[in-house]
Amino acid sequence: MVSQDEFSVKSVIELQDVAKTYHMGSQDVYAVNGVSIAFEPGTFSAVMGPSGSGKSTMLNLLGCLDRPTSGRYILAGDDVSTLGDDALSDIRLKYVGFVFQSFNLIPQLTVHENIELPLFYLGWEPERSARHAADIAAQVGLAERLQHRPAELSGGQQQRVAVARALANDPKIILADEPTGNLDTATGKQIMALLSELNERGKTIVMVTHEANVASYAKRRIHMLDGRIERIEETN
Repeated sequence: MVSQDEFSVKSVIELQDVAKTYHMGSQDVYAVNGVSIAFEPGTFSAVMGPSGSGKSTMLNLLGCLDRPTSGRYILAGDDVSTLGDDALSDIRLKYVGFVFQSFNLIPQLTVHENIELPLFYLGWEPERSARHAADIAAQVGLAERLQHRPAELSGGQQQRVAVARALANDPKIILADEPTGNLDTATGKQIMALLSELNERGKTIVMVTHEANVASYAKRRIHMLDGRIERIEETN
């Protein structure tokens, strides 16, 4: 099983000839087709490509939300390709933070309760969980919004809650799927500045986006087409 200490290995994430196939009637459709790529600790990568290129499927594989049809997924030195649902859920809970375009907040819960949710599943004591959630909220500028519900927040504030929830379990990896897709330009810049700051603190970030200006925040841009990696651009 993956351990915290193993996240110091050279490649925290590695896909080896990974494919994800969906059966559509009598045809096999390759959402991801023979992808091999590694992500080093503390890097910021953007995955780009047109609709249907496989970028979101690859992110789901990286986040253990799905399993590859073939190939190997090495996470912190361990092959997690064939783990069962419970083991994959445990990995997601302990090591991965997710930020989605649609925020995926629970509308009935307050900001504070939404941020606390991963800690509940980790079995934290209520008082410790409450303090930690408040600290995380303050880090993303939500200290004055703890008792508000998602419907009472702007889109940018809701995305900040989503980022705070992703940080609650102190993940080594943050996976972001179109994190600015539902935001105006100015608010999108604020969210990207926040993700950049988290990367500077050592978080490994993999982000899916179709916007070049959003991808420019990443130091590596991975272009996908028809389920394959077409090219990779590196910046210093």
